[in-house]
Amino acid sequence: MSNNIERLAELNRLAELGGGERRIEAQHKRGKLTARERIELLLDPGTFTEIGKFVTHRCTDFGMEKNKAPGDGVVTGFGKIDGRTVYLFSQDFTVYGGSLSVTYAEKISKIMDLAQRNGAPIIGLNDSGGARIQEGVASLAGYGDVFLRNVTCSGVVPQISVILGPCAGGAVYSPAITDFIFMVEDVSYMFIT
Repeated sequence: MSNNIERLAELNRLAELGGGERRIEAQHKRGKLTARERIELLLDPGTFTEIGKFVTHRCTDFGMEKNKAPGDGVVTGFGKIDGRTVYLFSQDFTVYGGSLSVTYAEKISKIMDLAQRNGAPIIGLNDSGGARIQEGVASLAGYGDVFLRNVTCSGVVPQISVILGPCAGGAVYSPAITDFIFMVEDVSYMFIT
């Protein structure tokens, strides 16, 4: 029993670290916050419930099976802003440059489904280099799943995108079809690939 508790505590610690201390420091040197710091500032204190914290990618090519981070580069869940429930995802640039994998897309899709089902806004905190190249076209299909939800949520729940870094390719196509896009001057970039 204590081994399981210790393992869970270690997984939790790793998930909280994202890409590790060195990458967090690099993120801060760029004047950017981490995915978790952004959520903490956005939501009412103590209201965040994370979903999929320990999910990892399933890629076995290019040595990726030896390089897994709990959460897989995106923090997803729900919380409250001024007492109102919102669903959100926050891309973690410290993990694989915030690049989208199949499981990453599944996490975002699940949050969007929950937002639509519960009639609550969805907020995307975007800081991603685009598709995870190691997963090839499978990650591109993940974008298709997210785009589908952008369309089915349109006119049903508010969709808000916040661009917080250089976002490329699929990482900007989804925000482009949301209701509102906010960007940070001199930090945010949206470009197609």
